Amino acid sequence: MSTYNVKIHDISKRADRGKSKAYRVRWAVAGQRRERSFITKALADRFRADLMQAVKVGSPFDEVTGLPEKSAAEQSRMTWYVHACDYVEMKWPSLAAKSRRSAVEALVTVTAALVAATRGAPQHDILREALYSWAFNPNRSKDAPPPKTAEALAWIGRASRPVSDLAKADVVRQALTACARKLDGKPAAARTVQRKRATLYNALRFAVERDLLDYNPLDKIQWKAPEVGETVDRRVVANAAQVEAILAAVPDVVRDGGRFVAFFGCLYYAGLRPSEAASLRQMDCALPSSGWGRIVLVETNPYAGPSWTETEDGREVRGLKHRGQGETRTIPIPPELVRLMREHLERYGTTPDGRLFRGLRGGPLASSTYDRVWKEARAYALASEITASPLARRPYDLRHAAVSLWLNGGVPATEVARRAGHSVAVLLKVYANCIDGEEETVNDKISRALSASRGRGRIGGKSARPRSGRSGKAQVKWVRSRRNGDAL
Repeated sequence: MSTYNVKIHDISKRADRGKSKAYRVRWAVAGQRRERSFITKALADRFRADLMQAVKVGSPFDEVTGLPEKSAAEQSRMTWYVHACDYVEMKWPSLAAKSRRSAVEALVTVTAALVAATRGAPQHDILREALYSWAFNPNRSKDAPPPKTAEALAWIGRASRPVSDLAKADVVRQALTACARKLDGKPAAARTVQRKRATLYNALRFAVERDLLDYNPLDKIQWKAPEVGETVDRRVVANAAQVEAILAAVPDVVRDGGRFVAFFGCLYYAGLRPSEAASLRQMDCALPSSGWGRIVLVETNPYAGPSWTETEDGREVRGLKHRGQGETRTIPIPPELVRLMREHLERYGTTPDGRLFRGLRGGPLASSTYDRVWKEARAYALASEITASPLARRPYDLRHAAVSLWLNGGVPATEVARRAGHSVAVLLKVYANCIDGEEETVNDKISRALSASRGRGRIGGKSARPRSGRSGKAQVKWVRSRRNGDAL
């Protein structure tokens, strides 16, 4: 039944909800109270404004749903594609640049799979590019797309399944199967599957929040993502001689390659992440003429691309990983790194804003650049059989080598965690396979325990040693008689 008897109240904030749907919109339809909660005040404002607009234009309200009749009908027909666009727009301001790109990649995979029909479908790569670069990117979605992109988006708008279809188990499994496969049909990496499933789960939670679904259907599906390996493969960990051999080869493999030596040195001798080293400024470094120095990490400036940031150079200034905004991390650095960094400053200086490291053309140091330099230097410095192994295959493996060296050198785990920017629990979990030096000690302890256990000679809880005054046969006979109740 429909009614025009509607009363809408102001937005209220629930102190008991924390950050979970703290903003509440209340209204009454035919005397029956209704309410809906939202994570942000902006979402609550928009919903209340929609209700007010419906009252203003004289739309009847459905007494069952408590919503304007037109709105209730529209919600039942809302497609996954439209919902995904709304989800991206809602999440975009709060996500880091790389997290934006990661979430969009997952939504592209799911949206391409959740179609009701394939007739007239565009080529798969055209559809994915249209979703990735236009529909799910608020920085570009307002611009007029190229003709092929516009055709692909028009098709997905017609073919996309209604969100309500995801209440069906087989439809949800379609989405999960897409998350678990690469474009060529092969299984995707475990971490990729986990990341895409997390995005799908959050998008479905948003659908529940908007009353498009009554519950999150993933909670009812018996489907498990592949386990993600969290420990470092000890085969990637290089020793000091191998690392220094590669560093010595860096100047010979590319033009002006010497400008990368201190950068790679920061990853190994200080255990920095590549993005941390690339953002390092001279003012953050104490480099005495002898002895140990110090680095104070303040921020990172990772590259994600202009499409995902609010800056023209595609970089985003962020705080340190696993640190609050404005927190720093101080790392003492050995004389070997102090020497490399002093030589770097003397020869190459800094950028106008004080950064130590730059690309070959003077711009920000891109990961594609230092990855290529590292691979060429590694192949030049190491024997072919080692080059074919996982040893130090990526620049990031230098950080693994640094942390492993500190742990095996006897540095307390709390100090290693502080310097590396980890928690102690995560540190010991991630590097459990890279800690040497304890195996022989533990083996000796087990051997001594086995010998001591044999010496006690207990079998079944009873002593098998002959008691004083009895021979071996007499002792066995006495034990048997005790078991049979013949002796006291």
